[in-house]
Amino acid sequence: MHKSPVTCEVRYRIDHHRISEFEAYGRIWIELIERHGGTHHGYFIPRDKPAEAGVSFPGIGEEGSGDIAVALFTFPDETTYLQYRERVAADPDGIAANERFGRSPPFISYERTFLRPVLRVKS
Repeated sequence: MHKSPVTCEVRYRIDHHRISEFEAYGRIWIELIERHGGTHHGYFIPRDKPAEAGVSFPGIGEEGSGDIAVALFTFPDETTYLQYRERVAADPDGIAANERFGRSPPFISYERTFLRPVLRVKS
């Protein structure tokens, strides 16, 4: 197993009519990930772009879709990530969250990508 950090990006296609439910979903999962050894970097939902903010590379860059939200979280290593998966499945709050949102998720679809850092930001 790899000893390097496990960072996961989850991209959600959201329903703007259910944004408050999505925010509630995010608050629950931030707590669960933090409780079980991860660092949650937050959920990010679409907003209006700043006035006069153009793309950096005209001709190849374009504005993104207005229905995409992103979550980003990190675990110190694969072992901790896999332990989180086991523990959250048995955590009463994790079970309740899956029951609450599993029948009718506050998003249309999602995709996840596991990432590794190219450069680390120093704090």
